[in-house]
Amino acid sequence: MTSESETEAFEGDVNSCTKKMKHDEMSELKSRDENKQQKDNGWTLGENENISKRQRKRLMREKLWQEQKELRKQKRKEKKLKRKLERQSQNEEDNKDSARKHFKKDIIPSSVRVVLDCSFDSLMVLKDIKKLHKQVHRCYAENRKAAHPVKLILTSHNGQLKKNMDENEKGWVNWKGIVVTSEHFSEAIQKEDLVYLTSDSPNMLNELDETKAYIIGGLVDHNHHKGITYKKALELEIEHAQLPLGNYVKMESRKVLTVNHVFEIILTYLEKGNWQEAFFTILPQRKGAVPADQTSSCGPASRSEEQKEPEANSGFADSTEDGTQVSGALKQEDTQPAELDCEETSIKSSEGRDCET
Repeated sequence: MTSESETEAFEGDVNSCTKKMKHDEMSELKSRDENKQQKDNGWTLGENENISKRQRKRLMREKLWQEQKELRKQKRKEKKLKRKLERQSQNEEDNKDSARKHFKKDIIPSSVRVVLDCSFDSLMVLKDIKKLHKQVHRCYAENRKAAHPVKLILTSHNGQLKKNMDENEKGWVNWKGIVVTSEHFSEAIQKEDLVYLTSDSPNMLNELDETKAYIIGGLVDHNHHKGITYKKALELEIEHAQLPLGNYVKMESRKVLTVNHVFEIILTYLEKGNWQEAFFTILPQRKGAVPADQTSSCGPASRSEEQKEPEANSGFADSTEDGTQVSGALKQEDTQPAELDCEETSIKSSEGRDCET
């Protein structure tokens, strides 16, 4: 009897424990379902005192995200439309560029040859070599976009200049429309076709002959080697000439032009057919260039010009700190009448003073 009662008591305890566990599990599941239902139905948990502040912020962010769903969709559509319009605009610009390129193909190349003589490599320091490199690059770039590009030839390309270009501009080997050779110009071109542009030449270049090859001395020497290009032309017994700068232009500063300035003047002359227009198109404003036929009074300005006259009549150096110079001294007979007038005025004034004393 005792064993049966104990067994019944034990089974009762087990049943009660099992019921309690089931009740606890059901309560927990019910609580979870209620929380989930509240979250899904009305976003009312923000008002519930049982949730934390962090949970409330998270729920508000989710609610705001859902409310702005349509707005985000609209913004995506606007961005897509904007990108489409940008692509259309870019395509139109590309079409314009292609039209420009097509127009560029219709340019008329000139048969004039321009030679950049780089045989003065040993006379320059590295600083000057770098300047010459920039000037050569500018000549190439201007010739590429010119209305009448010339046949550009770079001779004696070796030594320091070639080394500097290999180190700082490796893409020069892909240049188009230019002949680069290590040969001297006297070996690469027939002697009778050569014309050396030098400031000391007594010959004036009035027109460009398309059968000739005009040589520009590639020298940046700070004015240490005056007349070297003229002497070179005489030694090689080739033609020489100077640009008619002095016939058209007066400049306040020294009449110094870089290699690329001389080259650009030739390109502009081929396009416009007028030396004066070519000079005033290319010359920098700092030169203070004015037309040569512009007269001045016999005052301090004219006297200062008289003081500078010997320098002008002596001709220009072949190159300076910036590059090649081009002769442009006015002819002495053009300035002589003004000088005589000034002398007569001074004589008369001195005679008047003598009479008064």
